[in-house]
Amino acid sequence: MLNKKENNLERSWVEIDLDAFRSNLKALKTFLKSEQGFIQVVKADAYGHGAWEITQAALKEGATALGVANLEEGKLLRIEGCKAPILILSPSLIDEIPGILEYKLIPTVNELSFAQALVSFCAKQKVKCPISLKFDSGMHRSGALEKDFAELWSYCQNAAELEVKSVFSHFASSESDPEFSKMQEERFKQVLKKNKVQAEWIHIANSSALINDLGSSGNLCRLGILSYGVYTHPSQKEKIELKPVMTFKSTVILIKDIPKGATVGYNQTWKAHRKTRYAVIPVGYADGYDFLLSNKGKVLIAGKLCPVIGKVSMDMICVDITDAPEIQYGTEVILLGNGHNDIRVENLVSLYNGSSYELLCQVGRRAKRYYYEKGRLVTAAPLSRRDFVSSDYPNSKLNQIIQSAIAQRINSEEMSELIFREILRVFFYNQDRDIRYRKDFRHHILFIESSDKDYWKAETTLSFSKTLQRDFFLVACANSDKALKEYFKRNEVEYRWLMDGNFQLNPSAFQLSSVKVNDIELETRINFKSEAMEIRCSHPALKNLIGQEVRYEINTLTLYPKSSHQLSVFITELTHGVQISFSYPETLKQIECVPFFAGQNKYPKITTSKNIITVTTKPEEWVFPQSGVVFAY
Repeated sequence: MLNKKENNLERSWVEIDLDAFRSNLKALKTFLKSEQGFIQVVKADAYGHGAWEITQAALKEGATALGVANLEEGKLLRIEGCKAPILILSPSLIDEIPGILEYKLIPTVNELSFAQALVSFCAKQKVKCPISLKFDSGMHRSGALEKDFAELWSYCQNAAELEVKSVFSHFASSESDPEFSKMQEERFKQVLKKNKVQAEWIHIANSSALINDLGSSGNLCRLGILSYGVYTHPSQKEKIELKPVMTFKSTVILIKDIPKGATVGYNQTWKAHRKTRYAVIPVGYADGYDFLLSNKGKVLIAGKLCPVIGKVSMDMICVDITDAPEIQYGTEVILLGNGHNDIRVENLVSLYNGSSYELLCQVGRRAKRYYYEKGRLVTAAPLSRRDFVSSDYPNSKLNQIIQSAIAQRINSEEMSELIFREILRVFFYNQDRDIRYRKDFRHHILFIESSDKDYWKAETTLSFSKTLQRDFFLVACANSDKALKEYFKRNEVEYRWLMDGNFQLNPSAFQLSSVKVNDIELETRINFKSEAMEIRCSHPALKNLIGQEVRYEINTLTLYPKSSHQLSVFITELTHGVQISFSYPETLKQIECVPFFAGQNKYPKITTSKNIITVTTKPEEWVFPQSGVVFAY
């Protein structure tokens, strides 16, 4: 959950109120018959609101399926992780058939040749494709006319490779022409009856038709523009209360004063009839603020409506603030959406006889979207651009993108989930920018005879380079596996050792003979736990090295039981270049070296000389956590 929107560097931004969207859906659902469900239309990036985020909210409200315009929109939802049925509402190209099948989309079939091509491809792939048939009941855009529908229906329902899941039509003017709409619906009902059409989904109503009591013959309704809080006809305001979901905002970047008679903007289309103070807003038609709002639009600043003066430029508009002297540089500007009736989308477009659909889809071309629930910022979406820029995305979204990219690269969702869960999540557990790793990892263990015949005297030297995170670190020695495992979870621990359970933990059993950072000899302090001994290593000079790459060197002296018959060395962090060596007395013979490495090379180089075994990777090779070596004797 994000706590706030950091917009200090943003010229404009879009806020999406998911609570308003769900409120609109709840209001629309009261018009549904008991047996009816709904398809949420999310084409054109959910009318500019963000298809993924709107999809998630709609599915929580019980959406049966999602409606998109084409393969690419459906493909994007699948890549982002959507599992719900996705219906392509517009006609598809024959060349898009492989993608439709790959991403498990439901294409709309409008004519016989496409159906035949689809059957042919499905037969070769030995798959079955769910489809939707569209009947042209009078809008005369896409869909099969009555004279062609019977043949299309007969072919599709008898093709073993196809499943007719949906049959639908579309109203031309359900918000304003009930008579024509009723005629369309009657045609639809008659063609279904005449051809004995049976399908899981039957639908003709859009959201405007729903509240006008049209489309009751279907078991689904397609909810679009009204769900986004935009009225398409004045009469709708008496039937349903809708809340604008999108609010487009910017900031005052300049305030100027001009005398009476001066003009503003290209071609001098506005002339001051008095001494005028005006504000410059860094938004223009390239941002989706329509050019036709020149000298007509209004914006809301500090609760006051301010008229747009002059032509809308590519990157700027000017607004008259003469009657609002309290407005200052940096004051927030509401260009469209909530806050005042005059800046609702439908009222703005009425100023130039425009389309609410168009304005919604084009708004915020250079703006990030911020999503709110219960007044709190929950996620953000990047600028609308083709090139991928990772910093555009919040951590949660970036994680999803990484996993999807892995799935596409290796062609396996199951494997990508495993790779992300078991490997990448380890690095991203705290925050994406805090990925800890070691370089030039060198660990040497020397066994020599001790005064106690049951134990080896073990001298260890560990050195590596790493970015210093804090002005101290811990060395932990535990006498039980359970206690030691707890120290693997703590990132302030740089060295862990398992002691024989027969020993009482004390400095004579396990001691740091030397511990350094960049040749600075560190101070140590021991803290005893029930089954562990923690040694805190610190020095005042370390504070000046935090954030820099430093060289650690940790030397220990301890005892190791001969009865163990094996020595294990674990690599607990992502490591760049490894060398692990084991020196042993001549009394030990037939030592077996078993490396278990994950990373760029599963099989490190093993060299053996007199009484020493060394396991080495190349300096540039990465080794993943949970790798290591077992020396068995």
